[in-house]
Amino acid sequence: VRTKGRPERGDKMAAAGPATRRVGFVGAGRMAGAIAQGLIRAGKVEAQHIVASAPTDRNLCHFQALGCQTTHSNQEVLQSCLLVIFATKPHILPAVMAEVAPVVTAEHILVSVAAGVSLSTLEELLPPNTRVLRVLPNLPCVVQEGAIVMARGRHVGSSETKLLQHLLEACGRCEEVPEAYVDIHTGLSGSGVAFVCAFSEALAEGAVKMGMPSSLAHRIAAQTLLGTAKMLLHEGQHPAQLRSDVCTPGGTTIYGLHALEQGGLRAATMSAVEAATCRARELSRK
Repeated sequence: VRTKGRPERGDKMAAAGPATRRVGFVGAGRMAGAIAQGLIRAGKVEAQHIVASAPTDRNLCHFQALGCQTTHSNQEVLQSCLLVIFATKPHILPAVMAEVAPVVTAEHILVSVAAGVSLSTLEELLPPNTRVLRVLPNLPCVVQEGAIVMARGRHVGSSETKLLQHLLEACGRCEEVPEAYVDIHTGLSGSGVAFVCAFSEALAEGAVKMGMPSSLAHRIAAQTLLGTAKMLLHEGQHPAQLRSDVCTPGGTTIYGLHALEQGGLRAATMSAVEAATCRARELSRK
C-alpha cells in the first residue's frame, strides 16, 4: 500500500489525538513491530496512521497484518509522517540517514533505536537543527513490558520528549536519561534480560534437583520473578527491604541466601553488568 498526502504540521503533533497522529517506521524488524503493536493496542495511534518501510516485503508482513500502511521507500515515510522511528541495523543507519536527509524538515521528530550510534553522529548526518532522540528499548517490549530509556538531542524540547515518552509507555516503562546512561542501560536491561533468564533457569533447575517436574518448576520460577518485580515497582521498595521481609531468623530463606553469597551471586551479577556495559561502550566507539 502506498501512502498518500501530507500529515498535520509538526507544531500540532503533540496536541494531535490517536485519530490524527501519524507515526512512521524506517526498518520493520521485531523491535519496530513490537513498538507499533504497543501503540495500536494502547490506542495511542490508529493502525492506518502508521507507515513502515523496509527493502523487501518479508519484514513488512507483520505491519500489514496489524493494518498499517507499508512502502519500500524510506523517503515516503518521512513525507507522510512527522514522527519517524529509525529501527535499522546500526551499520546501515548512516546510509539511511543520508538517503532521507533531503526530505527532512524542521517539523520532523526523528528517533533512533540503533545501538551505538550517538546523537552527535545522527545530528551530523542530518540537516542543521534537526530534532533527534535516541531510544534504547529491550526485548520485553514485545509483550509491552519493556524497560526503555531515551536521550534527547541538542534541538529537542520538553514537548517533543513528553510526546515520545507518552507514546513509548505503551511498550513498558520509559525514562528520560542523559546519553551517557544509554550504554549502561544496555548492560543493565538489554543484556540483563539474558542474565535474568539465566537466574530463572538456575532457580528452576534447583527445584528439579529436589524432585519437581521441569515444566512446573520453570513456570513457578518465572512467576516468582514477575511477582517480585511487580512488588518492587508498585511499592517502591528497595530490594534489600523486600529481601529482609522474606527472611525469618533461622528460616529457609536465610540459609538459601547464605548459599548464594558463598557462590558469589552478587559479585558475579555486578561484573556481568560491568562487562556488558564496557562492551557496549567499545562497540559505540567503533
